[in-house]
Amino acid sequence: MPILIDRNTTFIVQGITGREAVNLTRENLDYGAKIVGGVTPGRAGRDVYGVPVYDCVRDIVRRTRVEGSVVCVPPRFAKDAVFEALEHGIRLVVIVTERIPRREVAQMVELARLRGAQIIGPNCLGLISPGEAKMGGIGGPAANTRQAYTPGPVGIMSRSGGMTTEIASTLTAAGIGQSTAMSIGGDAIIGSTYAELMPLFEADPRTQAIAIYSEPGGRMEAELADWVREHRSRLPIVAFMAGRFMDEMQGMRFGHAGTIVEGREDTTAAKIERMRAAGIEVVERIEEIPALIRRKLGRAA
Repeated sequence: MPILIDRNTTFIVQGITGREAVNLTRENLDYGAKIVGGVTPGRAGRDVYGVPVYDCVRDIVRRTRVEGSVVCVPPRFAKDAVFEALEHGIRLVVIVTERIPRREVAQMVELARLRGAQIIGPNCLGLISPGEAKMGGIGGPAANTRQAYTPGPVGIMSRSGGMTTEIASTLTAAGIGQSTAMSIGGDAIIGSTYAELMPLFEADPRTQAIAIYSEPGGRMEAELADWVREHRSRLPIVAFMAGRFMDEMQGMRFGHAGTIVEGREDTTAAKIERMRAAGIEVVERIEEIPALIRRKLGRAA
């Protein structure tokens, strides 16, 4: 079964008339997503590829059921947009916007917890349940998405949007499909970490293994390792750790805001050691993931 979204999930796009949001809307509709409305203040009455535009979230939820929102607004408006979605009962918010101040992201995450909602992002491409639906820019145009993502037993979590699709494409080329893939965001503070998402994959009977793309910086890998060990996860996990060169090149930045290495525990070597100690396999190259996943699933080569 899909995680968080399926073919019946209804969602809106906040900031729908922006250039990036217009493209995202088209790509999601072409994949079969059910977008029931969009929000841009002052643009009510227009439409984007047949999706009606409203001035506020309230006007949409009064008319129809809304389960999720993709937030595609400029950084200075992101907190207000997310708060508006959460306060009107939306339980899944995908934040595409990047460069949102950390303090405001922390406030969004706290409100989501209080409201029992799930945030994916910010600075992410969203999520997809192959063959069902996608929310966000993950996979790009629908034709490319269908080529890269196929239904199957492997969940994917990645701090990089592009690498989410790279892993899926590599698995698909090897004949291994995916259950749900998530681009969780590359910022220092995000709405859903590996460990926080693990219970969803753990509870999904379709998911039989997980592939992860990770980077230097932050505590997510340590938290994941602790979760796997403490909960005795049934799922074999294969991880690729990017940025190993940073351990030997002090002061080098990797790219994402979340890759700031503040101490030894944030280095790639320490992360790899911690994950391996918890039974998580760490590969040297992305291309190694399918063969290892196949062995974990007990399939013939």
